[in-house]
Amino acid sequence: MLSNIRIVLVQTYHPGNIGASARAIKTMGLTDLVLVNPRRFPDPEASRLAAGAEDLVESARVVGSLAEAVADCVEVVGASARLRSLPLPHFDEPDAMARELVEHAAADPVALVFGRERFGLTNDEIRLCSHQVSIPANPAYGILNLSQAVQVLAYELFKAWRRRPQGDYRPALPPEQRQPSREQLGHFHDHLERVMQASGFLTQPHARTDAQLQALFARAQPNRKELSLLRGLLASLERHLHREKG
Repeated sequence: MLSNIRIVLVQTYHPGNIGASARAIKTMGLTDLVLVNPRRFPDPEASRLAAGAEDLVESARVVGSLAEAVADCVEVVGASARLRSLPLPHFDEPDAMARELVEHAAADPVALVFGRERFGLTNDEIRLCSHQVSIPANPAYGILNLSQAVQVLAYELFKAWRRRPQGDYRPALPPEQRQPSREQLGHFHDHLERVMQASGFLTQPHARTDAQLQALFARAQPNRKELSLLRGLLASLERHLHREKG
């Protein structure tokens, strides 16, 4: 289960923070580390600050975009120091986030995403997430170092995993009842936008409408069968629009 929990670091500036984060997650039993466009990597400073977690640094995958890093994940939580304008579901407490991620990780990959040291995740990157989480801290000084934030949330994940009843056996859900991956949801949103454009509902790109609809489906959390039904509805509307224009 813990092997299905992915830690993603986006455009890390200081290579030492990669090593310190690797050390933080290894102490909590996590092993899947993905780096999105790190400024310097590999780098001796990353290995030095890993302090026993060099194996995680060496096995870390480097990818070109956050979309690539989380494409196969069914739930993606963005760690953010402040709420953005995008109304995604937000976990008020890290332990609630951890329980839900661990639950989904029993069957599918999930991800916890951390942004840049200086300004975190962009709004476009937050849109690739299904949820947000913040770490409650001193309102007068709530700034955590990247590896500190990783340690706090990794601990919550480990605690949630450890507290699952050992005898709590729940059979895996049938494939159609499981949550869709971020890639599958991305295809759905692209399809929805095409139909909205073709129907005249949108006459030009409208980022706010797209963002609001993405947030709506993030809150609804349709399973794979429900998403397939929605795709079928969109395909039927496309065929009808095509016949009308023909």
